[in-house]
Amino acid sequence: MPERPLLGVGAPLLGTLEPTERADAARNRRLLLDAAQELVREQGVDSLTMDALAKRAGVGKGTVFRRFGNRAGLMTALLDHSEVKYQQGFMYGPPPLGPGAPPQDRLIAFGRARLLDIEVEGELYRAAETGERFSGPPYLLLKAHVSMLLRQAEVTGDIPLLADALLGALSAALVMHQMHALGYSREQIGDNWAALVRRVVAPQSPVQ
Repeated sequence: MPERPLLGVGAPLLGTLEPTERADAARNRRLLLDAAQELVREQGVDSLTMDALAKRAGVGKGTVFRRFGNRAGLMTALLDHSEVKYQQGFMYGPPPLGPGAPPQDRLIAFGRARLLDIEVEGELYRAAETGERFSGPPYLLLKAHVSMLLRQAEVTGDIPLLADALLGALSAALVMHQMHALGYSREQIGDNWAALVRRVVAPQSPVQ
């Protein structure tokens, strides 16, 4: 797959290091965001406060405020961080999510990895699904990746429309409704995603 820049969910270049950011500052920022992600995955998004992150990361609260400004800034940075890690996984990581596995297996792994992110950080992802979501760089990167895998699997039809349809099944708002209102588990939704992918990728039988 041709290399593409990793894109966060905010401004087009969010998720890439600013030219003026020192390497040590960038490393410390990533360590803070890794700690924030661990906290959310263990205790839920409501547990993520500036105080809790400072304690988890073993730094002073002032350090957290200087880096992110306030909780809203921290949430935006965390969502961007999660998105970039997801992109790194499907673009450069080990198979089946990354290169080296059959396209159908990669599509299934792509969906299951997304569902895990939504399960633990769903409110953040749902908040990002507003405005010009479908024309924004992060969504277009996901669509390009799914389209590439569909072509590699020799799927016929309108590939961009099929990619949109598949990504629609991974909408944070829909997945959270399925989990919290309908009572489905992430594993059940993931199994349904796998079945959907297999139906799309399977050779079409001729019409009798």
